[in-house]
Amino acid sequence: MKHLEMFFNRLERMSKHWKKWARRRDISCFRVYDRDIPQVPLSIDLYEDYCQVAEYANSYPLTDAEKQHERSEIEKAIFEILNVSPEKLFWKKREQKKGSSQYEKLGNRQASIVVNEGGLRFKVNLSDYLDTGLFLDHRITRELVRNESAGKRVLNLFAYTGSFSVYAVAGGAILVTSVDLSKTYLDWAKENFRLNQMNSEEHEFVQADVLNWLKTSGSKAARKEKYDLIVVDPPTFSNSKRMDGFFDIQKDYSYLLNLLYKDYSNPGAVLYFSTNFRKFKLDPNSILWDEVEDLTKRTHPDDFRSEKIRSVWRFKNRS
Repeated sequence: MKHLEMFFNRLERMSKHWKKWARRRDISCFRVYDRDIPQVPLSIDLYEDYCQVAEYANSYPLTDAEKQHERSEIEKAIFEILNVSPEKLFWKKREQKKGSSQYEKLGNRQASIVVNEGGLRFKVNLSDYLDTGLFLDHRITRELVRNESAGKRVLNLFAYTGSFSVYAVAGGAILVTSVDLSKTYLDWAKENFRLNQMNSEEHEFVQADVLNWLKTSGSKAARKEKYDLIVVDPPTFSNSKRMDGFFDIQKDYSYLLNLLYKDYSNPGAVLYFSTNFRKFKLDPNSILWDEVEDLTKRTHPDDFRSEKIRSVWRFKNRS
């Protein structure tokens, strides 16, 4: 099949390019193929000597036999071209979720390794979740946060495994508060702190529904913290049983950002806001922050082909 031959040639050429690119930047986790050929809708990421393949819906009609043959040929190419052993290849299928459906945990193999990025170390899990614990597309955004963290009090909401928090501490933050609904992810964040010789006890890890925590721990709390730097990277939709209600990024973003402005931001505070919801529309007139700067293009990583993977804004409180 001609498109497979095109894929093999593309993978060989681009993998050499991106491996050299990554070595120069001391990065051990990066993308080598990003749905470059429409008939082969895969993203292929390297994590050290491991490989994760994400398979997307294919608009080209294929029989089951053809699909099986293509996957077999693609796997062979990955083993040979990328020098990946079969036990270190992880293949996952990404499907568009509808309504309130969400991705669930895939398993409990615990195939975890430590990768390097920006002079820092992070644990990734290649087997048990659709995502590995480190969003590669936020590499540049994390560096921007590190560059603005010196002497700052930092709030990281929807903190996931704490990569933004690690970067903030590396940048000299005096306090980082990481808030996430998942104890598993917060424990993972603490592990990332330990991997970088950071004392997690000097910072705060809060297991909570973010919106509920903001409403109850802000102006109504006896101890009211305000922050100089805030990171907000929420899911598109969340309806966990541990939440009060549900979270919808398009409906709730202005309420969330305005609550942070009024109750949690110091004068001169900076907020980084990101979403991977491709249909998201930001209305600057609906939020209280004084400066709105679209950083989507500036923070787009070189090794990602599509510029629609996420949007990033920087806001500032000029008061």
